[in-house]
Order: sequence, then structure tokens, then C-alpha cells
Amino acid sequence: MIKVAGWGAGMMGQGLMSYLLDRPRDVELVGVVDTDPAKQGKTVGELLGRPCDVVVTGDHEAVLARRPDVVCITTSSNLHEVEPQVLPALRAGADVICIAETLSYPWASDPERAELFDKVARENGVSCLGAGVNPGFMLDALVVMWSSVCLRVDKIVATRVNDLSPFGPTVLNSQGVGVTVEQFERGVAAGSIVGHIGFPESIGLIARALGWTIERVEETREPIVSRVERSTPHVHVAPGDVAGCRHIARAYVDGEVRIELVHPQQVHPGMEGVETGDYIEIHGDPDVNMSNRPETPGGKGTYASVGNYIPLIKDAPAGMLTVVDMPLPRFWTPTA
Repeated sequence: MIKVAGWGAGMMGQGLMSYLLDRPRDVELVGVVDTDPAKQGKTVGELLGRPCDVVVTGDHEAVLARRPDVVCITTSSNLHEVEPQVLPALRAGADVICIAETLSYPWASDPERAELFDKVARENGVSCLGAGVNPGFMLDALVVMWSSVCLRVDKIVATRVNDLSPFGPTVLNSQGVGVTVEQFERGVAAGSIVGHIGFPESIGLIARALGWTIERVEETREPIVSRVERSTPHVHVAPGDVAGCRHIARAYVDGEVRIELVHPQQVHPGMEGVETGDYIEIHGDPDVNMSNRPETPGGKGTYASVGNYIPLIKDAPAGMLTVVDMPLPRFWTPTA
């Protein structure tokens, strides 16, 4: 029986909790932490609509005092945001699995914090892992797995086409959905429209696995301009305005583009005949062409990934790890 605590009771955290409750012979959910006063004091059962009397609390020290084996963090994207969660969990002697995109390969954005997490994890004999569907699988770990059937790899092109319609204002605003083309361009210049978070991390994971030294990474962000009217509960897009962002990253090795990651995201892509999906091309010997349609849902894929790493992390070495350092992930079949 693995003792697990959850840190974060939003959509991702609740999805993970449901996954854990499906494994009553394998997992004991010992606590859930959340900063939202509206969730504090409620039971997980009340949040999920299924039996569970674990009470959500804002007191992380009380939860960590229950000595969880693993703490799963489903809160924020950036290292400075999750540091106040990651470090206490590591110091409490728990392995950490976190969905923060930047934690999937933290050396890409903040080498000093990456080394801090590694140091604290090693000092406490535990592991720290960033996991998720993207980064963490579709545009990196799955690419690495496919490369294992190649005699030679010349270039990698990986593409994820997805639908932003299920997301709320935070994500939509970061993609520039609903603004004019001119507002989009100003937002990119100002850094308020960022596109996808995770390209440098995915490139770092691929390069780490293949032993490539990346000279530089170039990123472009272009507006996806709608020809039709589109709406979600959170945004309206008029014809001629921006429905999403086409974000591309290119990584250079020995002066040539060796990794190209493409991620067009928009609301209701099907209204203009765009099919979602995940695609991997490896140019080499032999070539690889993988197609997965429609896209693997980002939310479900991410909390499933976190859950399926729980039984693997207990035997992992201490320190700051990545998915390419871990055993091949697989579905965790519940004990009957």
C-alpha cells in the first residue's frame, strides 16, 4: 500500500484523486492540500461525488506529518510557483511527482532551482519528477521511444494539434484567443501571449536521451485567424480575429535544425475542417511516421501520467529526475 497525498484540488487534482480512489488496494490517500477557501473543509467525496472522507485542508504541514510516500502536485506551471510545495514535500521524505511543465526538464528555464531541487531530494533520499502529457510524453518521451527502432536519426518533427475549447480564461488569454491580430502581436512582444509552455523542456528531454548538444532554440508564435464566428463559455471569436496560436520551436545541432516541435492550438478547430491529433516524424533509417487522431486529451493524459508513475518512483534513484531517466511508463492495473 502506497501512501499518497495530493497538493491541488482543482480540475487536475480531482482527476488524479479519482484515479487514486479506483485503486483502494494499492493506494491510501492520506491527505489533500488546497489554497482555495471554498474547497477547504470539504471532503474529497463531496468534490468528486463518490465515497471518500479525506478532508481538504490548507495546512500542508499537517498533511506532510502523515508521512506520505508520494506527494502529487497539480497546481502551477512555473518552478518559482511550485517551489513552496516541492521543497517541503521533499524535506518531509516524500517522493514528488508534479505536473508543472517547467519541472519536466527544469535545467531549461532555471538551472539554479533545478540544482536546488536535486540537492534537497538527494539529501532526503527521495526523487522529484515532472510528468504530464505535454511536456512529458507526446512531444518528447514518445519521440524518444520511437527513436529506439532507428539505426540513424537525422531530424525529428513532432506536432500536436489540439482544441482549446474546454479551457478557461487563463489558458485562452495566454494563447491570445479572441483578440485582434494587432493585439496578438503586441501581446507576444510584451510576453502576455506565450503560446505553449514546455518547448525548451521537451527539446531538453530529447537531447538528453539522444546525447545531442543543442546550440540554440528559436521559437515563433503566429496567430491562427478565424474565418468563421466561434464561441465557448469563456470567449467569443469574430471572423478576422484570433482563434489560437501556432507555436513552433526549432533546435539546432551543428548548425542544422534537428528538432522541430509544432503546436497549433485553437478553439473549435473542426469549424474550419482542422482535425486534432498527435504526430511524430523521425527522418533517419528507417523513417518513422506516427499519427494519433484525435488528440490525446491533455487533462486526462496528464493526471493519468502522474498516477501511473506512482508505482515506478518508489524504486527510482534519489534526485531531480526526468521521464527519460525513468523506466518505461505503463498503465497501473488496480489490484483486484
